[in-house]
Amino acid sequence: MNFLFQAHSGLRYLVLLTGVVSLAYFVSGLATKRPVDKGVRILGAAFTGLLDLQILLGIGMVALGRFYPQLIGHIVMMLLAATVTHVLLVVNRKRPNPGYVLPAVAVAVALALIFGGIMAIGRGVLTHTTPVS
Repeated sequence: MNFLFQAHSGLRYLVLLTGVVSLAYFVSGLATKRPVDKGVRILGAAFTGLLDLQILLGIGMVALGRFYPQLIGHIVMMLLAATVTHVLLVVNRKRPNPGYVLPAVAVAVALALIFGGIMAIGRGVLTHTTPVS
């Protein structure tokens, strides 16, 4: 269980870093009116994949018995973050002319929900805690 907690806690930093890099790329593309390239799909897929892995690790922790009431808000916000990201990136990909706006909104909303979800369990976004057995 400790390994799963450490993996879940540590992966958070990679999810946040990928989100910030993706958001910067999307906003930069929007601001410079750069044509949409493969970078949009690659960064969107990387962010979504890491977020999905993070949720899978979290579900594993809950399944193994690590549950307390504050987790309800955390779980809801994280699932909303993943849902928003998946839906907006798929809508953007299916458009005849994909753009930067929907991916930027997807990542910005997801990051806001992730920040809120982390704070829902009484943690700081960039603080690391050790599990209580």
